[in-house]
Amino acid sequence: MICFSSIAVAQDVTAPKRLPRENLLVYRDAANQLRPVESQADWQQRRAEILAGMQSIMGKLPGDEKRCPLDVQVHEEVDCGQYVRRLISYQAEPGSRVPAYLCVPKVVLENDALPVHAALCLHGTDNVIGHGTVVGLGRPNRNYAGELAERGWVTLAPNYPLLAKYQPDLEKLGWESGTIKAVWDNMRGLDLLETLPYVKHGNYAAIGHSLGGHNSVYTAVFDPRIGAVVTSCGLDSYLDYYDGKPEVWQPGRGWTQVRYMAKLGDYQGRLAEIPFDFHEMLGAIAPRPVLVIAPLRDSNFRHESVDKVATAARQVYLLYDQPNSLQVLHPDVEHDFPPAMREAAYAFLASSLPDQPTKP
Repeated sequence: MICFSSIAVAQDVTAPKRLPRENLLVYRDAANQLRPVESQADWQQRRAEILAGMQSIMGKLPGDEKRCPLDVQVHEEVDCGQYVRRLISYQAEPGSRVPAYLCVPKVVLENDALPVHAALCLHGTDNVIGHGTVVGLGRPNRNYAGELAERGWVTLAPNYPLLAKYQPDLEKLGWESGTIKAVWDNMRGLDLLETLPYVKHGNYAAIGHSLGGHNSVYTAVFDPRIGAVVTSCGLDSYLDYYDGKPEVWQPGRGWTQVRYMAKLGDYQGRLAEIPFDFHEMLGAIAPRPVLVIAPLRDSNFRHESVDKVATAARQVYLLYDQPNSLQVLHPDVEHDFPPAMREAAYAFLASSLPDQPTKP
């Protein structure tokens, strides 16, 4: 049974400008009246408003007007023992090529084996080697693209815009934020995976740490081909980010950086009015499996806030009768992705991806 206890919903109640982040089971009807979500069809109306709120800040997700031939180029190939690591680039849109690492298990290349699962592996903040961190070229505890390849996955690790050697001119290309540009680059990366004959098509994993953690969430909201998500140290409520300190919402800091969403700077001092939050974004991914790893000693994101986010999002998972598909782990570590948590992430992904895609 679905409970609406957090807000009373009466007939013909005018909906507020910003629907409550803590109660996802209400929506705005065509007459701007507040209604209870009583079905999955009702939820789709609330979900559409969440996506609209995201795009009001990030900028509009483009359609076919930015699609072009991928024109994949291989720049380097390295034998990594159990798999081959290729430094490639692909054309995400006219005038913008995305550098990426593609890791392919040798057994997949050498045998006529059945297609295998693929994962989008999104890196954290690193302005020196960027996506190289997730293929073992940088700091420790980040080699999830390589480790998944050792476990038989095909992995693709695109670089995030405006980090390291990937410096697209966002304004010239027509993007309002680095966030939505990254989402588009990731979606085009999935298009690339769709062309590979040794990959199971239409149902992919997304895994990321820190920047890669929220990048995974944003991308999964917009692209139903992502069938399971692991986000490590990647989120809390915008209300709780660094305890809501005003200085972290100064233009050019934190979430308001150009490579994120500069428009969020307009909400300094009124964070509750931001038209979307992670409560709603996790709900928008439902019923697809999501594992949130939120360490107890993370200095960036507050684990208590993650629990509030998950409690709200779980309402939607309950609507789909999938309450256990949203999981939260609280390791007693700092802002890191240690071996035990990576093993838990790989096990979660292996058990989560069905043979057919699950659409929200």
